[in-house]
Amino acid sequence: MAKKKKLFCFGYGYTAHHLAEALRALSVSGEEEWVVGGTTRTKEKRAAMRAHGLEAYVFDDDKPLGDPFSMMAGTTHLLISTPPGQEGDIVFEHHAEDIIHMMPELEWVGYLSTTGVYGDRDGAWVDEMSPSRPSTIRGTRRARAENQWISLVHGHKLPVHIFRLAGIYGPGRCALDSIRSGIARRIMKPGHAFCRVHVDDIVAVLVNSMHAPKAGEIYNVADDEPAPSHEVIAYASRLLGQEPPPLVRFEDANLAPITISFYSENKSVRNTKIKIDLGVKLLYPNYRVGLESCLLKEKAYEESGDAHPWIAGVGPEFAGQLTS
Repeated sequence: MAKKKKLFCFGYGYTAHHLAEALRALSVSGEEEWVVGGTTRTKEKRAAMRAHGLEAYVFDDDKPLGDPFSMMAGTTHLLISTPPGQEGDIVFEHHAEDIIHMMPELEWVGYLSTTGVYGDRDGAWVDEMSPSRPSTIRGTRRARAENQWISLVHGHKLPVHIFRLAGIYGPGRCALDSIRSGIARRIMKPGHAFCRVHVDDIVAVLVNSMHAPKAGEIYNVADDEPAPSHEVIAYASRLLGQEPPPLVRFEDANLAPITISFYSENKSVRNTKIKIDLGVKLLYPNYRVGLESCLLKEKAYEESGDAHPWIAGVGPEFAGQLTS
């Protein structure tokens, strides 16, 4: 009989949902036995999560867990994917002491950060040894939150792992959707590329880390091929049998401030460490195979007549990259 494990997710969003489904699959196969719980900001989504068989609670920057020891009882693995506030991570602020007291039952803690902590590198490559040099408010807050959690590795031996995610995409959250909704634009900024990663590859990184925890480690999570957003939109358009939107110069695009801030940073993110240290082989090493898979999965669900199983919840700091 496999030992029962419990994943508790602060911020049960898009990535956490896909991770939970992967763990459910392990439970169904009999390889492992998992229970999943987590938090959301609204009572409506809490009800939806509970209807899906999850332990669910409301949590926000002004709504800490009412009874954290009861709500997180039995937790062996903890995922933190909530956006930080001005002073750093809100889970750290409200519940760091509670989490410390969950030791030694707590085997693994994962903090989902962003490659935005590296700031602008004018297209140069960065790896986990590159210093954090955030150039946006979002990146600065993420770097502060990382430092808060890493401090608990040194001070309390908490098994914290930092995952710096590139722009997240996947079924229901990709360039195909922006084209269908009519909001896709092909912005041309010469020499600029975005890094991105398919949600299934994020899940593979997290699961492999959970099976081989190494407290204090930092991992970049990105695919093999940084690419300009206009190339991604063009490829997605062709997959859908549509003409790509016209190219628009960055200077003429009249973009929203948050989108401009994403274009203010240009870096290429190395992913060698997840391959060597965690044994991850990317399912989707570039956006082309990733988008093709998204389309196939969407068609399969449409043909089956089932509702799409993907729920909302990606933090706003990633939203500007989802369609790029």
